[in-house]
Amino acid sequence: MSIVILGIESSCDDTSAAVIEDGLLLSNLISNQQVHKEYGGVVPELASRAHQANIIPVVDRAMKLASKTPNDINAVAFTKGPGLLGSLLVGASFAKGFALAQKIPLIEVNHLQGHILSHFIKTEISSQFPKFPFLCLLVSGGHTQIVVVNDYLDMEIIGKTIDDAAGEAFDKCAKLMGLDYPGGPIVDKLAKEGNPEAFHFARPLPKGLDFSFSGLKTSFLYFLRDKIHEDNCFIERRKEDLCATLQRTIVNILIDKLVLASKQTGINEITLAGGVAANSELRDTLIKTGKQLGWHVYVPEFKFTTDNAAMIAITGYYKFLKGDFAGQDTVPMARLPF
Repeated sequence: MSIVILGIESSCDDTSAAVIEDGLLLSNLISNQQVHKEYGGVVPELASRAHQANIIPVVDRAMKLASKTPNDINAVAFTKGPGLLGSLLVGASFAKGFALAQKIPLIEVNHLQGHILSHFIKTEISSQFPKFPFLCLLVSGGHTQIVVVNDYLDMEIIGKTIDDAAGEAFDKCAKLMGLDYPGGPIVDKLAKEGNPEAFHFARPLPKGLDFSFSGLKTSFLYFLRDKIHEDNCFIERRKEDLCATLQRTIVNILIDKLVLASKQTGINEITLAGGVAANSELRDTLIKTGKQLGWHVYVPEFKFTTDNAAMIAITGYYKFLKGDFAGQDTVPMARLPF
């Protein structure tokens, strides 16, 4: 008997639904919210309202693309957290109602675990999957972690940011330059035309495997302030170089810690996950470093780097196999550890 999982993702500003059958992705639909760009960041109340308007048509379309009806679904998986509480409530409420109406199991999923397990989504082009145990560099707008993954549902964080995440550093520094939100993709694009050795910014390196990006952000702020004082057109004239240097600095911080983690654990199966995993220099540098050090490196398809329901559905699939179900009394949580 096939196992068909409906996945629901609504942790931030993207409403997503996906259908997976025995680990094979049948559909993965994402509705983006453009309203936040004019505010320079996600507005939680606007996000939750948009989720309410989007979730039913998105789920309906995802199921039609998968050629499935509600009666074909064996369980519904949803993001419990972490994320924006109002947004999470929309997805959780829909999932509860769907599971109750269909009399099927309800599965709660940790958003971060979903990012990591996105490497196991089967598609028409997927052919290789990481072997346990492996290290995952998980980098997103709100989280930067190094995780030891012993099994599908057995994970341990061995390094994390002590302040800002890498994605926050990209977005906040981009905002200081007057770039649109989200800043990360724009910095990546502009960096391709710039000189990554043009300037020097602070590289905070706390002891062990933890990260810090707050000092980099502050260094960037003071650098711009001094340069603008001398030349008020400095940013416009040198934005490509600024982006290239900023990006190179962040990527080097991430890779240096990952190299240290591999040496300390002896693990050479290395994966990358999260929204910042779409950054071209990070992907290229990880692959290059992996070749130099003899790693087996796995980078996700671009469509699985951003928030998506496919990663929630695949995590739900493995939890279904374990019989790990939630009750109707489960509640979403803005902060949720592994």
